[in-house]
Amino acid sequence: MKEENTEAKSCTCCCSSKETVQEKDYKLHWNKAFDRSDVNNLGWYEENPQPSFDLIKKCNLKIDSSILNVGAGASTLVDELVNLGYENIIANDLSSSALNKLKERLGNDSDKVEWIEDDLTNPSKLNKLENIELWHDRAVLHFFNDKKDQDTYFALINKVLKKNGYVIIAAFHLNGAPKCCGLPVHRYDENMLKERIGNNFELLESFEYTFLNPSGDPREYIYTLFKRIN
Repeated sequence: MKEENTEAKSCTCCCSSKETVQEKDYKLHWNKAFDRSDVNNLGWYEENPQPSFDLIKKCNLKIDSSILNVGAGASTLVDELVNLGYENIIANDLSSSALNKLKERLGNDSDKVEWIEDDLTNPSKLNKLENIELWHDRAVLHFFNDKKDQDTYFALINKVLKKNGYVIIAAFHLNGAPKCCGLPVHRYDENMLKERIGNNFELLESFEYTFLNPSGDPREYIYTLFKRIN
């Protein structure tokens, strides 16, 4: 039997692996990624964020609920939330280039979104938020390989999310690619995410999902929906 080439499964559509393995400035890394490629060609670009919306619908949010989309990049989720009339959308990313591309696409509707350029692993602005009702993360958490960065991420959720608020996390599944955009990723399953988020949260739903990236290659994700109970 031919041995599987895991590198071939890696998402390296926008970056040089040799360059990014040594890259220490992650803000620069992501700015380069968004500057080099058209958004529609990025390996994580999702034209239709239906899996996220299926979970958002289960939250029964009010139109003025505070929704924080971390690592928004140039995600179409923000466009759809604006189109649905949600009035309290916060888009976060470490990359100014990503946020600028998203603002340009939204045009005049960009005024309906609060923009926060900040680092989830060393927050200076995000940690001032409070009473967030939905935390949404697709394809961000899995880039944090150091435990201290993971700890900071989950501590931030606990700090800003209100009781009875919801958390959606979609990350590369254990069966997924070992790298994305030239960077190694920390893959998860349902139980790992449940353990990391802690006892303040109840897992409401989880499912595995195969995403086909713009080049047609499959990427295995785990989607989870949690509710804060304490």
